[in-house]
Amino acid sequence: MFWIGCHLSAGKGYLAMGKEAEQIGATVFQFFTRNPRGGSVKALDRGDIDAYIAFGEERGVGTLLAHAPYTMNPCSADKGLREFARRMMEEDLERLELLPNVMYNFHPGSHVKQGAQVGIAMICEMLNEVLQKGGKTPILLETMAGKGSEVGRSFEEIRQIIDGVHGHERMGVCLDTCHVYDGGYDVVGNLDGVLEEFDRVIGLERLRAIHLNDSKNPMESHKDRHEKIGAGTLGLEAITRIINHPKLAQLPFYLETPNDLEGYGAEIALLKGRREV
Repeated sequence: MFWIGCHLSAGKGYLAMGKEAEQIGATVFQFFTRNPRGGSVKALDRGDIDAYIAFGEERGVGTLLAHAPYTMNPCSADKGLREFARRMMEEDLERLELLPNVMYNFHPGSHVKQGAQVGIAMICEMLNEVLQKGGKTPILLETMAGKGSEVGRSFEEIRQIIDGVHGHERMGVCLDTCHVYDGGYDVVGNLDGVLEEFDRVIGLERLRAIHLNDSKNPMESHKDRHEKIGAGTLGLEAITRIINHPKLAQLPFYLETPNDLEGYGAEIALLKGRREV
C-alpha cells in the first residue's frame, strides 16, 4: 500500500477530513490538533470521532498524523510558555487516545539564544513529564531546517532528545524532506548516504513518518520554505527516489506543500503514477 496524503483542515471534524481525503485519493492525512498560530482547541465531539473511526476502518485509512501548533515551544526562555507547551501536549495526547491509529508530531522548539544544549535539556524535561502520564500515541520529533535558534537542526540533536527521555519506545521521528535539505542533508544527490547517517545516529527504526515537500531554497539555506512537488530545488526525480526507496517506501508520506485541496489531489495522483514498489 502507498500511504500518501496531505494536510487537511480539522475545523469540520474527523469524518469530514476522512471524506476529503478519500475525495482526492489520499490514504492517510495530517491535521493540526488546534489553532496552529494560537492555543485554542475545539470541544471534543465524540459522535464525530466514532463516525470517523467506523469510516476509517471501512475505507482502510492509514495512520493519521496530528501536528502540534507552532506556538508550542518547550524550550522557551519564558517558564510560563514552557508550562503552556507542556499542558498543551498533555491535553492533545489525552484527546488523541480516543483515536486508534494516530501519531503526534511536534517541532522541538527554539532555544532563543539560550544555546542548543539548554534547549534540549528543557525539551527532555517536558517529554519526561508528559511520558509519565502514560498513553499509547507515538510522539514524533520533526527534523528542522535550522532557521534561527531552532532545535532539531541535525540528526545528532534529535538523538540527544531521544536519549534524554531514555529512548522511550513511544518516541520517533518525522523526517521533513524540505527541512533536511535546507538543513544541509543532500537527499537529492546522496539519499543513500543521508539514510545511512540517519541510521547510524538515530536508527531507522525510529523513523515513523515523512513530510514530503519540495523546497524553494537551495541545500543548506536554513530557510524552511516549502514548494509544490517538482517545482522546487529537490525536483520530481529526487522525490520519486524518496517515495520508492526500500527503506522508506512503507512509511506514510504527508504533503505540506502550498496547495488547496484540488492541488493536493493533483500531487497525490502524480506521485501515485511515480510509485514503483
